[in-house]
Amino acid sequence: MPERLAEMLLDLWTPLIILWITLPPCIYMAPMNQSQVLMSGSPLELNRLSEEQRILNRSKRGWVWNQMFVLEEFSGPEPILVGRLHTDLDPGSKKIKYILSGDGAGTIFQINDITGDIHAIKRLDREEKAEYTLTAQAVDWETNKPLEPPSEFIIKVQDINDNAPEFLNGPYHATVPEMSILGTSVTNVTATDADDPVYGNSAKLVYSILEGQPYFSIEPETAIIKTALPNMDREAKEEYLVVIQAKDMGGHSGGLSGTTTLTVTLTDVNDNPPKFAQSLYHFSVPEDVVLGTAIGRVKANDQDIGENAQSSYDIIDGDGTALFEITSDAQAQDGIIRLRKPLDFETKKSYTLKVEAANVHIDPRFSGRGPFKDTTTVKIVVEDADEPPVFSSPTYLLEVHENAALNSVIGQVTARDPDITSSPIRFSIDRHTDLERQFNINADDGKITLATPLDRELSVWHNITIIATEIRNHSQISRVPVAIKVLDVNDNAPEFASEYEAFLCENGKPGQVIQTVSAMDKDDPKNGHYFLYSLLPEMVNNPNFTIKKNEDNSLSILAKHNGFNRQKQEVYLLPIIISDSGNPPLSSTSTLTIRVCGCSSDGVVQSCNVEAYVLPIGLSMGALIAILACIILLLVIVVLFVTLRRHKNEPLIIKDDEDVRENIIRYDDEGGGEEDTEAFDIATLQNPDGINGFLPPLLSLVLMVMHRTS
Repeated sequence: MPERLAEMLLDLWTPLIILWITLPPCIYMAPMNQSQVLMSGSPLELNRLSEEQRILNRSKRGWVWNQMFVLEEFSGPEPILVGRLHTDLDPGSKKIKYILSGDGAGTIFQINDITGDIHAIKRLDREEKAEYTLTAQAVDWETNKPLEPPSEFIIKVQDINDNAPEFLNGPYHATVPEMSILGTSVTNVTATDADDPVYGNSAKLVYSILEGQPYFSIEPETAIIKTALPNMDREAKEEYLVVIQAKDMGGHSGGLSGTTTLTVTLTDVNDNPPKFAQSLYHFSVPEDVVLGTAIGRVKANDQDIGENAQSSYDIIDGDGTALFEITSDAQAQDGIIRLRKPLDFETKKSYTLKVEAANVHIDPRFSGRGPFKDTTTVKIVVEDADEPPVFSSPTYLLEVHENAALNSVIGQVTARDPDITSSPIRFSIDRHTDLERQFNINADDGKITLATPLDRELSVWHNITIIATEIRNHSQISRVPVAIKVLDVNDNAPEFASEYEAFLCENGKPGQVIQTVSAMDKDDPKNGHYFLYSLLPEMVNNPNFTIKKNEDNSLSILAKHNGFNRQKQEVYLLPIIISDSGNPPLSSTSTLTIRVCGCSSDGVVQSCNVEAYVLPIGLSMGALIAILACIILLLVIVVLFVTLRRHKNEPLIIKDDEDVRENIIRYDDEGGGEEDTEAFDIATLQNPDGINGFLPPLLSLVLMVMHRTS
């Protein structure tokens, strides 16, 4: 009520005050040396007349100008008097006319051309236009001639508090972390007032909170909003609406005000630990579940949000820590329990785990509140499932001698049904692993028997697969690999390692090693091979050769004497008996062929043919072959040369035609042997251009050898 009464009194007295201010007093100045025109304005300007008069006394013109003022927003029944123009040139005869021009002249401001009174005929708004520049002039009433030059003056619109503060950027939104201390800055707001900030208190603003206490406070002058309560909890209330007021006139009564809203959101901090919804979880899982399968999920709720609610899960205790694992689902924020090792209902039917959930991101400001973690118990029950048969061993290794009898048992596999209601088992061989059907198996007891003979020397290992099938459920099968090793027996006699052929020099010495031989045995005794060598009983006293066992399990053949002659006997056969060390031992007879050969003085074999001609010069076989190659090349050159000469139709140079005819030989059907060849003059083969009757010694030697060997 007091405020309402004050507003009514203000509305009643304001027009009277404005009318009193704008009364048009006529101030007449005594004539001076210069003509003077006095502009009188509001009473606010009367106290300045003495100063203005002093200025006019220094002027050479008849106008005295000050700023005129008019209140904005005044709307009375009559136009408001702004001021009066007067000149001392006016003797009172009313022969002077006043003229007004410029901003708003005639439309906003009107002048009485006789009295010089200026009135505002429209309602003015300082915020629209704060001042007007006009031009005043005094002219003769009859002639309209200027009595003085025109001069400008300004009418200023005086401000009144007619604009309320405004929040141009509202409504506002701000955030502040929850659990903040008292006085934490939230944000600041700004209001604007269109009134004149330099005139009075019309634009002096004071801020206050109308709604939002006691949670927030505001500084009256800076409009900074702060928290007024400490440790506000987002989980209790997340959003607050604050109504802010800005009031002008310094906040005093009668001032205008504007309001806006500020929405304050508390942001989350990690001030809450995770908490399991249940203290005990129950899950069941079949024993034949695949590894890695999810068994169940546990969840710890956290009142925080975002990363502050992220938790990691771990199995920290229990009797199933080796069989189960838990992983964290970042999306659902729960823990997934998975199987990491196979289960067996018959072995253990249930497991108990202790699971912990702990915050990933810990805020050190709240770590003193206690551990940001929680635990729960998980009980997992294993359910029975129809499982396939289980072999007593994951693999089997069997051994059998290669001379084992057909249908003999070489081994046995066993399997059982692990289920409580055990089913009988039938066994079979996967024939894809036994294409030759060398083995059989008893379907009832799993005994493996031999179906075909074995030979270790052909194959040492046989790998087959045994299948076990439940009789009550044929879909439940298991497989197991069986490796069968064939053991050796002494069923192969030793023999020479290769086809040996020995050579004996005619000029050899007694006791000389003719040949060294070794033996081989297809069997594989455990301690290695050891051979015994001997001659046939009837050749024990062989006059020509003897044998000697070497330390490396080989045999050397030695000559008993010298003076072997290939003309008398070219080849000797020496049977040798070779025995192994098996049980029982086996033996065989291998014959060594010994050829008598002609050798050089250093023991190099040159020829083993009894009819071969041995060169007296002692050339080796390699040298002889090289010589023959050179001779053949020489003959080819001679033949080519002769052929080319004949193609040129140039007769060969023959010293004596009769010599040529005498060297022509005719053979009958049966050759004459040496008589015919002796009639052949070998000199005719010589180079016609060379020395007559001469052949190179080497060529003569070759021809002689060829003749003897033919």
